Amino acid sequence: MTIEERQQEITEEFADISDWMDRYGYIIDLGNALEPLPEELKTPDRLIEGCQSRVWLDATMDDNGLVHFRADSDAIIVKGIISMLVSVLDGQKPDDILGADLHFIDEIGLSRHLSPTRSNGLVAMVKQMRVYALAFKSLKSGA
Repeated sequence: MTIEERQQEITEEFADISDWMDRYGYIIDLGNALEPLPEELKTPDRLIEGCQSRVWLDATMDDNGLVHFRADSDAIIVKGIISMLVSVLDGQKPDDILGADLHFIDEIGLSRHLSPTRSNGLVAMVKQMRVYALAFKSLKSGA
């Protein structure tokens, strides 16, 4: 599935939920469904700078040049947010991740319903995922 298709899927799922308390509940459910990051991967180098909560992000690139993300957080809402980002960007090519317009964040109204610190954290999560994609792109090109 493409990044665009995954974003559309999330947007459609949220379209059926009008109340923001229910939307937060759904985001929490998404976080609870995220496979926990093994404790040995919860290292300082995987912590995302700029997040008020602790958020760990791990990335690998497979033999086909696709980037795979795993993440975890100690905050339930934040874990749901990183879960959505992982579901959209996991299994994509570095260039696609770097060029992605993550419009689903605005379309579902998430950016309007986050505190300033959580908004900063969201930006930091996206930035870190793009940093990984850029690093893998450089590795693949032999730079």
